[in-house]
Amino acid sequence: MNTTNNETRRDFSALEARRLEAASLFRQGKRQSDIARMLGVSREAVSQWYYIWKTQGRKGLKAVGRAGRKPRLDSRQIKKVERELLKGPASHGYTTDLWTLKRIACVIKKCTRVSYHQGHVWKLLGQLNWSCQKPDRQARERDENAIQNWVRYRWAHIKKKPVA
Repeated sequence: MNTTNNETRRDFSALEARRLEAASLFRQGKRQSDIARMLGVSREAVSQWYYIWKTQGRKGLKAVGRAGRKPRLDSRQIKKVERELLKGPASHGYTTDLWTLKRIACVIKKCTRVSYHQGHVWKLLGQLNWSCQKPDRQARERDENAIQNWVRYRWAHIKKKPVA
């Protein structure tokens, strides 16, 4: 099986090959229960394949394409969304430099006209290999030099000395 973006994908060509193998075993007159054991599948699956093979032939057992719902955004739109996100929240009128799922959903809607629920934005971010990152909370007025000086000089005088 192929693994992409931490999701397990089905190997459609292998599934098709297994169904076509079953078709050749049907042609040889093998019993459905024997075919199920040989191919490592359920008897119900073999029964369905047999019905399809009898009504449509080998053509009916061929793969029909992707499984599941088609993506709402194509690769061009996803790249456009990523470019917009890389510009940062400030370029989209937000006062803080922090992306939230709600904000990202708004950007997706604005640049692609496709509505995404906040909960599904995670899946899109996963496709982009983006991760959740918590920003450091620091005061804007923070002065690193002043802190270092305080630690070096003032703290040295305040802290307790070990008893000898």
